Amino acid sequence: MTIDTSLPAPGQASAAGAASAAHEPVLPGEHFERLRAELSGDLVLPGEDGWDSARAAWQLLVDQHPAAVVVAADVHDVATTVACARRLGLHVAPQSTGHAAGALGPLTDTILLRTARLDGIAIDAEARTARVGAGVTAAALAAAVAEHGCAAVSGMAPSVGVVGSTLGGGLGWLARSHGLGVNSILSIDAVDAQGHVIRVDAEHHADLFWAVRGGIAPVIVTAIELQLHEIGELHAGALMWPLERAADVAHAWREWIEELPEAVTSLARVLRYPPIPEIPDFLRARSFVAVEAAIQADAATAASLLQPLRDLRPELDSVRPMSPAELSTVHGDPAHPAPGFGEAVVLTDITAASMDALIDVALEPSSQSLLSIELRHLGGRTAPGGTAGGVVSAIDGAGLVFAVGLVPFPGALAAVKDAATAVADRMQPFASSAVVKNFAERPTAAATLYGIDAERLRRVACAWDPEGVIRVGHPLDGPLAAPVKRDTPPVLD
Repeated sequence: MTIDTSLPAPGQASAAGAASAAHEPVLPGEHFERLRAELSGDLVLPGEDGWDSARAAWQLLVDQHPAAVVVAADVHDVATTVACARRLGLHVAPQSTGHAAGALGPLTDTILLRTARLDGIAIDAEARTARVGAGVTAAALAAAVAEHGCAAVSGMAPSVGVVGSTLGGGLGWLARSHGLGVNSILSIDAVDAQGHVIRVDAEHHADLFWAVRGGIAPVIVTAIELQLHEIGELHAGALMWPLERAADVAHAWREWIEELPEAVTSLARVLRYPPIPEIPDFLRARSFVAVEAAIQADAATAASLLQPLRDLRPELDSVRPMSPAELSTVHGDPAHPAPGFGEAVVLTDITAASMDALIDVALEPSSQSLLSIELRHLGGRTAPGGTAGGVVSAIDGAGLVFAVGLVPFPGALAAVKDAATAVADRMQPFASSAVVKNFAERPTAAATLYGIDAERLRRVACAWDPEGVIRVGHPLDGPLAAPVKRDTPPVLD
């Protein structure tokens, strides 16, 4: 596909056009009519029917106010939207589900580009690969690849977009055995800031391929190609005890994980179920300490591994044989958009002292505002030292603490925020410098996310999008570095 955008050459200034547009008010109406006529998908403007639903993110605490919303039907719509944004001196912010909407920041002078309709999945069963559109959810991909006896490395939430969550890292139930999801990316289809349709991999645009995987995407990713994995027998589920057992269960889990093989990924958490009808009677308004686990082993081995925890007599035990496609049910993430606030901390080690600190703060009255406080076991193939891929391909830490609460009405935000922040603050003496991007829900400084690689990322971003047309989560702070020459010319379809 060739898109005639009538734009300056890549890397050359379109600042004059942007500047003239800046002096001319960009108003809904006639300025967008050309775009509306060229789209196969939909354009929604402020005040039009469907505006509020079009701009809504999954994370309902984020109230997005873009200049317009484009619901793209295909890659041509993506390229056309970029061309329009450049013509009007606007930005484009791609978004599928909006799980990480808070990391974008304000959308002033920005077209919000919804990619949910780019939901194609093409599977090569022989090569064990899948090409996944930007609108595909984790649940949809898991179900599709399971039909071929495979699994994709992705996050735990079934509703999250595969492309966004994987490019941000992808930390899920196969993490310790197969690493972060980002390391399974083989190639990327994208539209660049000039409106060119490109393919990116280790041999084409290598600098961009490095930067996009776990870092900054100065392009709009329309699809990714993933390596799939054969997963043998699998047992997964949760063991749950009343909250008063929190200390002894948490320390038993801490001792249990010390000798676990990489085939086991698990977490310990404190859960407080709200008194709402959607919660089953036997859980509603109750609090628990739980261990969740996914074990890639036969029934006898899984039972043997679990026996030390089962010796603690859990009230509930849902561990059972399951397919990889069912893993998304284990963690119990909300099935529908929800308003939530969370904080995360990576721990250098999971020790008796750090566990005592976590349990102490989890049992404080202020933590009753939180739905969940969890500690995920990292290590295995999530640890640094493996094959380097993108800018972020590992997590330098032994565990990830994530505290989250629901905010059912605006007045509840302060208590939830204070409680989540208290958990993060209490864990700081045990914290690594690492930050897991998928769990950073608000814009975070580049140096914090990428360390010494932040400057190289700036150079790549400047080479591909010197005018900053494309808006991304966790935007690079500070001025862009001087442009560098691209590794190869754009590859046009």
